[in-house]
Amino acid sequence: MKSYTIGVIPGDGIGPEVVREGIKVLRAAADGFNLEFQEYPYSGGYYLKTKELVPDAVIEEWKSLDAIYLGAIGHPDVEPGLVERSVIMGLRIGLDLYVNLRPVRLYAARLCPLKDKGPEDIDFVVVRENTEDAYAGLGGVFKKGTPDEVAIAEMIYTRKGVERIIRYAFETARGRARPGGNGSKPAVPKVMLVDKANAIRAQDLWTRTFAEVGADYPEVARDHAYVDAACMWMVKNPEWYDVIVTTNLFGDILTDLGAMLQGGLGIAASGNLNPGKAGMFEPIHGSAPKYAGKNVASPLGAIAAAGMMLDFLGEADAGCRIEESIARVLALGTVPSADARSGLSTCQVGDLLAREVAGLQMI
Repeated sequence: MKSYTIGVIPGDGIGPEVVREGIKVLRAAADGFNLEFQEYPYSGGYYLKTKELVPDAVIEEWKSLDAIYLGAIGHPDVEPGLVERSVIMGLRIGLDLYVNLRPVRLYAARLCPLKDKGPEDIDFVVVRENTEDAYAGLGGVFKKGTPDEVAIAEMIYTRKGVERIIRYAFETARGRARPGGNGSKPAVPKVMLVDKANAIRAQDLWTRTFAEVGADYPEVARDHAYVDAACMWMVKNPEWYDVIVTTNLFGDILTDLGAMLQGGLGIAASGNLNPGKAGMFEPIHGSAPKYAGKNVASPLGAIAAAGMMLDFLGEADAGCRIEESIARVLALGTVPSADARSGLSTCQVGDLLAREVAGLQMI
């Protein structure tokens, strides 16, 4: 029987609570394969106790795992970004996880803040470049705290980085083709490039590379939007979108907007990928310290991330059962919302999803 070793980083705040429920559902979904979990302590709380960030040796160890499952990083008593960069950027850069994959799928019309939009209108994927742009950390501060202070942050794009993420987006669109269409979705797969090349001329590299790579995929339609227009259309006409490919910075913004369209940060999940190597999977919400320890945080995002992880590992049937279970409990109203106001505890939602997944397994 195949076995997978999963590194688990529960993290801060509600992270340990939602990860616990995600693991519960993962165990319920494991049919014909084994999952072994190896926990790591790195978090803001751990840093306060030890002053230790992630050592290089641990990053090397993570490379040998099949996947990493992350809860949330962020502690109110720690300098913002310090531990996040050590853990999250340590994973993304250290393991070269150049793809940030964010499905945006609405499971029930009542969850969407947009008028007259339903599940048939909101079902797309954002493919965000994950290792370059302003997040590379190039730049610095000069004369900090003085009237002459200068702060510089540089965006960086490489041909290799841009080309590989665009190619991944086209491959993703090719795999999402729907014969005959699905509701308002076209039968022909489509990739939209989102940039701001008219104002940030360095992003012309994206425009040119998109055209060149797109020529290798004649069956995939191409579209383009500047990021401000893309945000507007995402609210006005979300049904236009199939696959979006964009920069690290713009992708970070667009995916939070997408999360609100599907019901809030509590339902949103992401995969950080390098195909053929280890991947990291996480809910996109923060550590939400005000909810920590209260057993009220929604674990749906963490559970959805667990499903993405199984799909990445090649256990597509098990991953699909998790997604179908989430869709079912939200569509039926068994779980009324995807946030802390659902009226159900974190544990109750986890138990419910574990039973749903196990029930689908027996069908």
